[in-house]
Amino acid sequence: MAEIDEKAMPGLSDKQMQEFRANEKALREFNDRLIEEFRANGGKVLSGPFKGAPLLLLTTTGAKSGRPSTTPLVYTRDGGRIVIIASKAGAPKHPAWYHNLKAHPTTTIEVGTERFQARAVITTGAERERLFNAQAKVMPAFIDYQKNTTRQIPVIVLERI
Repeated sequence: MAEIDEKAMPGLSDKQMQEFRANEKALREFNDRLIEEFRANGGKVLSGPFKGAPLLLLTTTGAKSGRPSTTPLVYTRDGGRIVIIASKAGAPKHPAWYHNLKAHPTTTIEVGTERFQARAVITTGAERERLFNAQAKVMPAFIDYQKNTTRQIPVIVLERI
């Protein structure tokens, strides 16, 4: 796995995270601006708390609605696989995109300027622990997210189709 500069990791304040947990509209607006900046800059975020972070866009199919939904997420790599974590910043419930992937594991990923289909695999046991710990090592916020919730935060690998 490539080394990642911890200074380039997401830096949302506790106040911002509390606001997002309480206000889904504020989170959606934040994500919409992030998606727009990502696409306008060839897959890079040049400002704000995600500046320089390894970011991808995950487009899932709604578990209930069947509609596409795009979410920006930080990621790491494990060989040729992409690893994402369904932390929702330590909120008590899993993020909607996780439920979407469980219902429809085929997804579209945007990394940099590349866009491709992938299959989502929810990891378990020792593999989940290894991948969670590897990402938390380079993105320590994930350690706090796990401490902030009683649920086990899911770790998902995305395999190119």
